[in-house]
Amino acid sequence: MTTSKLGDYLQGRRAQVTPSDVGLPEDGRRRVPGLRREEVAMLARISVDYYLRLEQGRERRPSTQVLDALSDALLLDNDGRLHLYRIAGMTPLPRHEGTIERADPQLLTMAELWDRTPALLLGRAYDVLAMNTLGRAVFPHLEPGENLLLSMFLDPSVRSFHADWDKAAANAVAGFRFLEGARPNDPRIHEVLRTASESSREFADLWQRRDARGKSDAAKVLLHPAVGELTLRMQTFDVRSAPGQQLVVYHAQEGTRTADALRLLGSLAATARSGHQEDSPKRIK
Repeated sequence: MTTSKLGDYLQGRRAQVTPSDVGLPEDGRRRVPGLRREEVAMLARISVDYYLRLEQGRERRPSTQVLDALSDALLLDNDGRLHLYRIAGMTPLPRHEGTIERADPQLLTMAELWDRTPALLLGRAYDVLAMNTLGRAVFPHLEPGENLLLSMFLDPSVRSFHADWDKAAANAVAGFRFLEGARPNDPRIHEVLRTASESSREFADLWQRRDARGKSDAAKVLLHPAVGELTLRMQTFDVRSAPGQQLVVYHAQEGTRTADALRLLGSLAATARSGHQEDSPKRIK
C-alpha cells in the first residue's frame, strides 16, 4: 500500500508499461499488469529495496539521477517526467493562490479580434474564465463559470459533441493530473477533483491510470449541432500575467469545410451580438 503521491504515481505508471515495451521477455505468469518492481529497479539501476521504499512512501526524496533513471525506465514523456519531479519535491511549487480568478481585460480584448479563431481562457483548475465570441459559438455547451473537466463527465451533451469522447476524456484527466501535480495544495483543484471522483465512475477509473500531461498541439474532431463536423487544431499558451491560467486557441486549415463553418459561425455570432435576428444556420455540405 502506497503512502505518498510519489509512490502512488510510480506504481500506477509501472502498471502501464509492458515488458515488451522495454525489451524484456513476456513470461506469461504475471498476476498484475505491467512491470514488476524488480524489473523497474533493474532498468533504473537501483536496488529493489530502494525502489520498494519509494513505492511504499518510506523514501520520499530521491536524487535527480534516480528520477531521471525512473523516467527512462517507465518511458515517461516530458510532461510525465516533469510531474514526477514535482511530486518528488524537486521543483519549486507556486505560491498558494486564492480561490477567485479573473480574466485579464486586455487579453480578452485581443482574443475578440480573432474572428476566425475560437479561444477559451481556462483557470488553474480548468474553470472557464472567458471565451471570445467565436469560442462561444463553437462550444455552445460551455459558459464562463463552468468547469471544463466537470462538463466533460457530467454534461450528457458533451458525449455527442466529441467524435471520440473516450480520447477527449482521457486527455482531460491527464491534463488535470498535470495541473494537480503543479499545485497540490490548491483548494479549487481539490474541490473539482472531489466532485469529479464522487460523481463519475468513468473519471475515477481514468484518474487511477495516473497519466499526466499538459495540453499541447493536437487535433480535435467536434460534432457541432448547427454546422456539423469540425476538425480543429488546438494550441495552448500559458498566461504569464496569471500563473496557472491557460489560453486555448483553435484553428482550421484554410480551404477546408471546417474553415468555412467557422466563418459562418463567426458571422452569425457577430450578427446576433449586434442585436439582429437571424435564422438558424444551414448545415454546410
